[in-house]
Amino acid sequence: MARKRTMLFDPKTFLTIVGSGKTILKSRKKQIIFSQGDAADAVFYLLEGKIKLTVISQKGKEAIVAVLGRGDFFGEACLARQLVRIATATSMDDSTIVRIEKNAMIRVLHEEATFSELFMSHLLSRNIRIEEDLVDQLFNSSEKRLARVLVLLAHFGKESKTEPIIPKISQETLADMVGTTRSRISFFMNKFRKLGLIEYNGGLRIHSSLLNIILHD
Repeated sequence: MARKRTMLFDPKTFLTIVGSGKTILKSRKKQIIFSQGDAADAVFYLLEGKIKLTVISQKGKEAIVAVLGRGDFFGEACLARQLVRIATATSMDDSTIVRIEKNAMIRVLHEEATFSELFMSHLLSRNIRIEEDLVDQLFNSSEKRLARVLVLLAHFGKESKTEPIIPKISQETLADMVGTTRSRISFFMNKFRKLGLIEYNGGLRIHSSLLNIILHD
């Protein structure tokens, strides 16, 4: 007879408790979590902060492929037999991260349906985001791409994740994310500020009216 569980499994609690192949990492701004070419042997979960994933080409050109926020997994490709990291993960501000060893991650995915559902939801959301990023790059102007990046960084539309104030982020970083020049970013940021769509007040405050830039044809 199968052993009955004495308490329900809570995936959010699981991700905050040290043990069973899990460790809590505290990273400072600009600290590298893992580098392109490192062994891929763990999955990470972001409790607090922001992480950027960057890739460097053989010619030395760097590109930002993702910016992650609270509640995001990263490094999960190791579960699909990825042996080395294809990107570098760097903290954009002080962050708290859960490191889950590959074997521990596989075990909990097999044993806990609620955790598997949480992780599957993450994978589906990430896949949708990648498709949207591709469409954005192919069809939208750099002004719309910048507006979309700012809205995503502010987490508009994500339940319990609204962060209307973005910690300081350089225009060079925004240019890398949008795929344009710093001068164009400066031009559009000044335009957004004059239109009252953003403001600088202890950080970059994003107003929901910025969505109109994305939706306007």
